[in-house]
Amino acid sequence: MTIIELIERPDIATDFKLNNLYLQFGSLLNELRKKQLSQDTIDFINLSVERINLSSFVGNELRKLIKQEQTLLLKQVEKAHKIAPKNYYRNLWMLLGFTAFGLPIGLLFGLSIGNTGLMGVGLPIGMAIGAGIGSSMDKKAFNDGRQLAIEVKY
Repeated sequence: MTIIELIERPDIATDFKLNNLYLQFGSLLNELRKKQLSQDTIDFINLSVERINLSSFVGNELRKLIKQEQTLLLKQVEKAHKIAPKNYYRNLWMLLGFTAFGLPIGLLFGLSIGNTGLMGVGLPIGMAIGAGIGSSMDKKAFNDGRQLAIEVKY
């Protein structure tokens, strides 16, 4: 079984953001068609595409539905096959580094100087550490052939 196609929606052509998001979702599906996926994953993807194809939503409701389905789809594919789009791990780890590394570093720095107002100094340091870890994971995914040739933007 193959991944089904998104139907064309001429009514979204006037909404620039929605049209770009819809085209991005279609590009994501095209990239996933090039990969070897399990039947369970293909069924999951087809269910997401059918929800969007059968939806009567327009405007912001449709945009919200596409973002939601795209996020669920990416999580499922990453979890089942370790396949991710470009910069997926960098974006994920930047947020994790911000909170997991940056806050403790800033807290230690602020407490050591005696001024808790300097606690924010650690946040960009943690973000840089997270971006470095995520970039190395993206590079490893690319070298292993587990990276999609698309960058997903929200």
